[in-house]
Amino acid sequence: MTILANRYEFVYLFDVTNGNPNGDPDDGNRPRIDPETNRGLVSDVCLKRKIRNYVALEKDGGARHAIYMQEKAILNLQHKLAYQVVGIEPDKKLPKDSKKADELTQWMCNNFFDIRAFGAVMTTGVNCGQVRGPVQLAFATSIEPVLQMELSITRMAVTTEADSEKQKDNRTMGRKHILPYGLYRAHGFISAKLAERTGFTEDDLELLWRSLTNMFEHDRSAARGEMAARRLIVFKHESALGNEPAHTLFDAVTVVRKKKDAELPARLFSDYDVLIDNTKIPSGVEVIHRI
Repeated sequence: MTILANRYEFVYLFDVTNGNPNGDPDDGNRPRIDPETNRGLVSDVCLKRKIRNYVALEKDGGARHAIYMQEKAILNLQHKLAYQVVGIEPDKKLPKDSKKADELTQWMCNNFFDIRAFGAVMTTGVNCGQVRGPVQLAFATSIEPVLQMELSITRMAVTTEADSEKQKDNRTMGRKHILPYGLYRAHGFISAKLAERTGFTEDDLELLWRSLTNMFEHDRSAARGEMAARRLIVFKHESALGNEPAHTLFDAVTVVRKKKDAELPARLFSDYDVLIDNTKIPSGVEVIHRI
């Protein structure tokens, strides 16, 4: 296994058609938006959840690819596994022996992909320390303002016999929140120096790229029937510390509406052009198109 030796950044474009990419529980599960600009938002936590789900599907919990943060997981039970391997009793505090403490944290990194990638705070009662992950994502923001639509839906059934007696036609009403269309842009960062600490490898990186490419294909639902990964533009630095500030590289990528029908609302990815200004890409940085 080869530990990651290069710094990376990436620009990730994905879109949604007639769906809700990330509901806001504080707003009746409506699609998240920036209230000042009406641009759509998708949280980094939402994107990481989809990456975790894809890894779980592809690797099925195999060696080094268990998922730490998963539905109904009991985190302290995961921590106790590390203590069993190291051969010490679980405790609220890390062992005073720094070697034992490092063994606990490293065992968690070695066995859980999402800890190795994203890091984790593992101090919840049974203490396995904490690590900063090499892979970080920012909130995704839509290229243009989005339109929140609230639709009425009906259910031709009821829950209980009592409801059936009250309602002659057995029909109940509900609401559904969608966006007709939205193209979103997210930025990602991968630190080779932090990868050294968690053991994030070149194989892990390839798995991350596959996750970003395919995760929407396995995340279909009534709320997210049509979501697609559209572009994954990767910047690979020659060095571990990097050859250029990340914001300079991101500024080299622009997403603009095509002049044709630019006055109409966008409804397709083909309504946009994705442009890269190669004059802003310095020597020592390679541009790789993964999608």
